[in-house]
Amino acid sequence: MQLLSIIQEIRNDHPTMGLRDIYHKIKPACIGRDKFEAFCKEENLGSKRKKNYIRTTDSRGFIRYENHIKDLELDHIDQVWVSDISYYSLNGKFYYLCFILDAYSRRIIGYCVSKRLLTEKTTLPAIKMAIKTRKRKKLKGQFGLIFHSDGGGQYHDHDFVKLTREYGMINSMCEYAWENGKAERINGVIKNNYLKHRKMVNWEQLCKEVDRAVSLYNNEKPHIGLNRKSPVEFENELLYLMSKQS
Repeated sequence: MQLLSIIQEIRNDHPTMGLRDIYHKIKPACIGRDKFEAFCKEENLGSKRKKNYIRTTDSRGFIRYENHIKDLELDHIDQVWVSDISYYSLNGKFYYLCFILDAYSRRIIGYCVSKRLLTEKTTLPAIKMAIKTRKRKKLKGQFGLIFHSDGGGQYHDHDFVKLTREYGMINSMCEYAWENGKAERINGVIKNNYLKHRKMVNWEQLCKEVDRAVSLYNNEKPHIGLNRKSPVEFENELLYLMSKQS
């Protein structure tokens, strides 16, 4: 089930691409070609179809954590982190982008570019970066920060969940794509507003341009919801106000 959201995204972008072509572009390590094609047909992904926002992942057979951010009012940073995985096509090859966003400030605090759709190549490096960015310490039995995602396998992988628990995070998952809207949107912002306007021919250049895009987004892109400030400017202002009050 780790593949379903990526396959759906590819199908939406390439309505007529054959399943065998999708398989060879994704190169999934966890499933063979014939089973992959059968799985796609079972999920009605074998032919052109309208874009479907109802379900992005179906974690049948896996743990689906409760949605802890539904109706939650955000009022501070490090209250909720949201994340999603998307793909980027470059010279006929598919690479994978994983971003972790502070839901309050909209700052990208962790991210990763990978060649494989595996937990150790996507969500784990991204969350380790986020932990380092926020200088979080391990907490024993104390939970507060909510980590919200879709139901993809990389987010309920044993090693990933173990790490979130060690740092006092509450795992949360959406059932519908719009319940993880901020994470979904950041994929489009980075891909369409930045990456597609750069000339890249290889993996190394893609990694460099993602670094550049994240820096520009965090430090320079104004947001209407942040009073026309960039995410970093918004956070710095919050920290300044908090220091004056203390």
